[in-house]
Amino acid sequence: MALEFQGVAQRFQGQGAPVQVLHSVDLSIAEGEFVCLLGPSGCGKSTLLNAAAGFIQPTKGQVLFRGTPIQGPSPERGMVFQEYALFPWMSVEENVAFGLKARGENPEKIRTRVAELLAKLRLTEFAGRWPRDLSGGMRQRVAIARVLALDPPCLLMDEPFGALDALTRRSLQDELLQLWAELGKTVVFVTHSIEEAILLADRIIVMTHRPGQVKRDCKVTLPRPRDPADPAFNALKQEMGQLVMAEQHAFEDAERKSFTAD
Repeated sequence: MALEFQGVAQRFQGQGAPVQVLHSVDLSIAEGEFVCLLGPSGCGKSTLLNAAAGFIQPTKGQVLFRGTPIQGPSPERGMVFQEYALFPWMSVEENVAFGLKARGENPEKIRTRVAELLAKLRLTEFAGRWPRDLSGGMRQRVAIARVLALDPPCLLMDEPFGALDALTRRSLQDELLQLWAELGKTVVFVTHSIEEAILLADRIIVMTHRPGQVKRDCKVTLPRPRDPADPAFNALKQEMGQLVMAEQHAFEDAERKSFTAD
């Protein structure tokens, strides 16, 4: 297994009562799998991803990477955020090279690696540009290239295409699948989009409303490339939609009861 979540629970203490975000999550993800986490807002998808990244430690349980408990962040598990997180004072080329320079790699090796990634992600002609000069889609390509520069075996992606327009989003979905097939990375991808999850994933993990647990572990057997107009695609989309909306309605009911009680 690449990643294992064993009885993972997470509680956050705010100004008021503690909030239980995750409860007893058990989940195993194999090497090279593409897994999407799907569920209503607030169900703990991003919290689960942050635990896998080592940004937080679970209140209970543990997360293992290749059999070893995760104690903190590591370049073995690269994180791609929705907000791009690029250095605005660095060019595209400098952003992609940042991690390699910090690791003390040979300058020639850095130049070669960066050039390869810029070519893969169609960024070569933008190498000297600043992030502010790029579209949202191009910025996200830079963010992905910067993570791939360190060659992590596992990619953790927190709604990376959520802020993009539909055409750019579809283009980047296709590019990500090509990279995944070529490089053999393990990918854990958080999304609110049922269609995106079906387009991308080997498995879709549907989570319950807060506190999040695994409601359904669904293996997607549709052949790639997948066509959203395919009747089988739409049948699965309807099934997933019913599961997610049931949790969304349960969440809304719980929120209303909490508000009334207060």
